Amino acid sequence: MSNLTDPPPADLPPSTKVFCFKNSSIDEVLEDLSSRFILNLPEEELVSVERICFQVEQAHWYYEDYIRDEEPRFPSLPLKTFSRMLFHSCPLLIHWSVDHDQAFQDFMDYKTSVPVCGAIMLNPSWTKCVLVKGWKSSSAWGFPRGKINIDEPEHVCAAREVLEETGYDISDKIIMSAVIKITVRDQRTSLFVVPNVPEDTVFATQTRKEISKIDWFNLTDLPAWKKTRRAPRRIGSMQFRLLWGG
Repeated sequence: MSNLTDPPPADLPPSTKVFCFKNSSIDEVLEDLSSRFILNLPEEELVSVERICFQVEQAHWYYEDYIRDEEPRFPSLPLKTFSRMLFHSCPLLIHWSVDHDQAFQDFMDYKTSVPVCGAIMLNPSWTKCVLVKGWKSSSAWGFPRGKINIDEPEHVCAAREVLEETGYDISDKIIMSAVIKITVRDQRTSLFVVPNVPEDTVFATQTRKEISKIDWFNLTDLPAWKKTRRAPRRIGSMQFRLLWGG
């Protein structure tokens, strides 16, 4: 597989929309999404199914987060279903639609191998850390982190992901040597240890429908790291998938 990671998201916020979805059909919506996310891609990005599928994933997020908010009559679609529909709808992707299932599986396999970076944010006494919870009710708690972009330094990725997920800027607090690295199921995770984060910090995610909660947890309350590498554990009603997998 080619050495690709997440491309930059398409910068097209709702305020710049020029297409009204109110009376549109799903086919018209797919046509608009093709125009926004696919048709203007450089030719070199259209030869890799991984690169294409990252753009399709961006289109899927836009569909779920913005279009369905504007028009709830459109159904919520799993990424695989959405990608199949877009592959059949977009002229530049139609040749991939013949073997969509394999293309999608190749993308998912590749996606889970892209390295991720983040941070273990500690309070001044080193007794608590910051964890985030995903948007879905079934999501586990974990350290703020995310996939690295192509040619992006690990510490830059960690700072970017922490800022996006918590609203807290660690860019000037990262100690390059204070990093924990581990590889699980072919995915490398790098977490920078960032101490002295004030407990009265007001965290606010910068993402949309990605993070539902941000909170401090006592280190002594967390599951043992060795055990969590094998399976998630529960403390009361809270599920943790610390620190690396899943």
